[in-house]
Amino acid sequence: MATEPPTALPESSSSSQQQQSPSTVLSSLLSTTNKTRPEDAISYITVSDPVIHADGMNKYTSYRVDCRPPPYDPTPTTNNNTTNLPDLFLQTNQGQYSSVLRRYSDFLWLYERLHKQRAGSIVPPIPEKQAVSRFSPEFVEERRCALERFLRRVVSHPELMDCEALGVFLRGDDVTFQHAKNVSKSSSSGKERNGVGGAGGDGGSVSGDMMMNSSTHLSGAGAFNLTPQKTAGIKKWFSEAKTTLSNDLVSSPDDDLFDEIERYIESLSVQMKRVSNQASGLVRKSKEIANGLFEFGLAFHQLGQSEGEVLGKKLQLVGSTADTLSVLSSQHADAEWKKLEEPFKDYLKMIHAVKLALGRRHDKRVSYTALLHEIQTREVNLHRLRMSPGREGQAYSTEMSIQRYQAAAEVAREDYAECSQRVLREVDRFKREKAEEMKMVVLEFIMLEIELNRGMERIWGELVPKLEEGSGGVVASGDGDGNSGSSSSLAASSAQQAATMVNLPPASQPTYSNIPVASDPMMESSIQYRDNTIVGMGL
Repeated sequence: MATEPPTALPESSSSSQQQQSPSTVLSSLLSTTNKTRPEDAISYITVSDPVIHADGMNKYTSYRVDCRPPPYDPTPTTNNNTTNLPDLFLQTNQGQYSSVLRRYSDFLWLYERLHKQRAGSIVPPIPEKQAVSRFSPEFVEERRCALERFLRRVVSHPELMDCEALGVFLRGDDVTFQHAKNVSKSSSSGKERNGVGGAGGDGGSVSGDMMMNSSTHLSGAGAFNLTPQKTAGIKKWFSEAKTTLSNDLVSSPDDDLFDEIERYIESLSVQMKRVSNQASGLVRKSKEIANGLFEFGLAFHQLGQSEGEVLGKKLQLVGSTADTLSVLSSQHADAEWKKLEEPFKDYLKMIHAVKLALGRRHDKRVSYTALLHEIQTREVNLHRLRMSPGREGQAYSTEMSIQRYQAAAEVAREDYAECSQRVLREVDRFKREKAEEMKMVVLEFIMLEIELNRGMERIWGELVPKLEEGSGGVVASGDGDGNSGSSSSLAASSAQQAATMVNLPPASQPTYSNIPVASDPMMESSIQYRDNTIVGMGL
């Protein structure tokens, strides 16, 4: 028993030391946490110099996109999450400096081409369109930063960094880039016209992107042209969507895994929306506290101006301190918006990007299933034509179309399998990177709150000695709450009033014969109440 206290004391002392220095623990955690995101290493990609152009009714903003990669260093970095991510791009782009002008629609074209050329990839989110106030300096700068972040994320993306569309976007001159845009537009329209004739397009999918809108629809069965051109109206829509209206889709061994991923992403989306809303409310309340401290300080300033010299100065000191705290709280609210609210909103956008990647896999699955169904239908038709005399020509044409469909189905099957594997890799990377980012966001938020409370404690602590200056005498034995100035002024006014009343005659006091005189001297100054039980004193 005698040896237990010495063993317990070091544990308690060490725990108390940890409790006394939480910032030290957080600093060590932040130092061990990866605080650099993959896109932070791509500083050689910049979007700058926004210029507003007015060409008649057409008004737009152009941005200068610079790519100046440094010399390639094969030495791996110490950061595990960013190992070789920027090096892979540098390895194939050494010394390829470029500077081009791009507008928002060009960035949007790159975003759509990345979805088509790398189906199943989690393409980083791009800033949304805005119809009003899109030429204000604040919005232009905000969009410039967002476009730069998007481009750096694409360059650091392991699935997108070697995409053909990215190279054209970064290094193509005006003629080359416009030609690439026209080719992609004509290939999409050609698929819409030719139906199955577009096999081997983007990733080899026959009907993958035939009716895709330029920016709105990146998934869904309505994006596929699955029927001959003679069908029209509601019958055509129903034929295009029949593979998703029914459950007769081609199956794969990984279907259960993808179903689990979809449930996880959907649940994560719901929870993150709730967290993001609460973070926005917290930032809003921090701004309200800053405004409240400002109003509080203004009220104390006005109150100090209406009081005497000593008390007024003390009250104005309180108002100035409140103003300082208001500025501190306002800066804290801005930091919360930058390090808490914005990361959560960006996290929601990345979750939506994961949903788009899963949707692209579903599109490939629907396309492959539609081709298999079309092959079965044409084989039945071919058997019927062969049984009918005089229709050998139609049977031959149908047989040739079946061979084309079978070749296209084989390409679609490989495309579907490749897209599925890419989605699995991307989801795994998403979980790994977002776990680190979430940890960093929470730790930085805790440090923000600790710094705010320390700052407030320091500012209030500096105010207390100023309020106690000039206290003495009677005030020294007061309550110590900063009322020394008011107590001394009240004592001085009481002494002056007593001095003016020295020569005044004592006030006559009414005498009552029926009220007994108090024998206790302490009762002489107390209030006397008449006794209503004495005869003659009743009302």
